[in-house]
Amino acid sequence: MLSTKILLIEDDPGHARLIERNLRRAGIKNTITVIDNGQSAVDYLQGYSDIQEMEDSLMVLLDLNLPVLDGYQVLKMIKSSERTRKIPVIVLTTTDLPQEVARCYELGCNIFVAKPVQYDDFCTAVQNLGLILSIAQMP
Repeated sequence: MLSTKILLIEDDPGHARLIERNLRRAGIKNTITVIDNGQSAVDYLQGYSDIQEMEDSLMVLLDLNLPVLDGYQVLKMIKSSERTRKIPVIVLTTTDLPQEVARCYELGCNIFVAKPVQYDDFCTAVQNLGLILSIAQMP
């Protein structure tokens, strides 16, 4: 994951800071760009001029509860577009309802992580995600 940019789509600034801080604690040094609503995320992805660069060097951490376009709409757009379908998407959200998890996988998410409610558990979960990302092979 050396040169992979992380696009963090998260509308809660506190969660965005915690996610970034705990990814850094796990040794992730990649560039992290934070976008706070679904429409801006779609616009960002559609603004890439070099499709191959985007596929080769971008990964998305996606919250589901977003303003303008929700995370399901963003996920559907990413995975249904020929331009963006190969981008790895990790859903990182507060819900852990089985039907919501199943829906995300049906829409094409690569990994689903529920954000724990407790602060320490949240930090641990994101650090563990960072450890996985540090050794994962991206397509």
